[in-house]
Amino acid sequence: MSDPTSFSDPPPVPSAPDAIAVKRVCLLTGGGDAPGLNAVIRGFVRRADQLGIEVYGSEDGFEGLVEPGRLVRLRRESVRGILPRGGSILGCSNRANPFFYPQRGTKETRDASATVVQRLRDHHIDALVMAGGDGTMSFAQRFITLGVPCIGVPKTIDNDLDATDLTFGFDTAVHTATWAIDALHSTAASHDRVMILEVMGRGAGWIALCSGIAGGADVILLPEMPYEVDRIVAKIQERERYGLHFTIIVVAEGARPAGGDISVIEQGQAGHLPRLGGAGDRLMAELKARDVQHEMRVTVLGHLQRGGSPSPYDRVLGTRMGAHAADLCARGAFGRMVCLRGTTLRSVPLSEAIDKPKLVDPAGQLVHTARSVGIELGC
Repeated sequence: MSDPTSFSDPPPVPSAPDAIAVKRVCLLTGGGDAPGLNAVIRGFVRRADQLGIEVYGSEDGFEGLVEPGRLVRLRRESVRGILPRGGSILGCSNRANPFFYPQRGTKETRDASATVVQRLRDHHIDALVMAGGDGTMSFAQRFITLGVPCIGVPKTIDNDLDATDLTFGFDTAVHTATWAIDALHSTAASHDRVMILEVMGRGAGWIALCSGIAGGADVILLPEMPYEVDRIVAKIQERERYGLHFTIIVVAEGARPAGGDISVIEQGQAGHLPRLGGAGDRLMAELKARDVQHEMRVTVLGHLQRGGSPSPYDRVLGTRMGAHAADLCARGAFGRMVCLRGTTLRSVPLSEAIDKPKLVDPAGQLVHTARSVGIELGC
């Protein structure tokens, strides 16, 4: 049986008991920002306008549905000129977990989901469309159980949602990380240094692996493959024997030594993930402890990977996903997330979208390619 939400299938006949006539929807951009969010907003609003659907935007993620006066009407003129802009015109928040909503002036949280549901009813909003990562998709799944029709659009620079081949924002993040590696090559060679570049990705090593291969890194360290420090030292010494007095190391923020833990800057409060960081500094300390005879420097790329104008690919993918999400609304195909399979946009149940993360396969082709060109992976 074909996927009922693929482009080639006709819209379903609204005869099922749970079919919903959509007149008005609310769109929000949850979690952290990512390049291509404005392309999603623009694609959704323009397609919804064609379909006769009114669109409201929730400012700063779920804050706009909890705090009064934070819903804005989005029309075609609202999204004019936003395609090349980074960030989100609606704003984002990775603190506004509606089920553990922060109380102002305290460290306490409360369940604000009932407030969200009531706000949607008060504004006669028929459905909620969320652009976000695994956390936002899990919120969508929970709101469905509360009677709110939801559709998800996969947004994360980490590319760690298993239900889609790619998430928008990932391509731009890899471009930025590759640019940084390219820039570090010249200064590393000039000063005979070991340069360590720490990139984002949390528990997934896609940014580190793809940018490391693209940038010609000598060592890439991934969360999925705990590393042995001695192998990295051996790689540095091998390059010395060939007259190469510098080494470029790309380390994912979630990478860890064999038998060690992930580096954490700050533990997360209830309903929030911990802040990762320090993987690069830890590696430098480990190399110094092995008496590596090189100057070493750590560059933490950080939020540069999230910012800036989205790549052409992310603009196209974001536009496609936004428009497809509007089509799903018109068809009443709720409880689903837009996904890319090959070159075709489809959708999957939200439960499948959050079923498991997409991680780098240590036995996969990309890892094999890295090893084939002499990149050390630490294990």
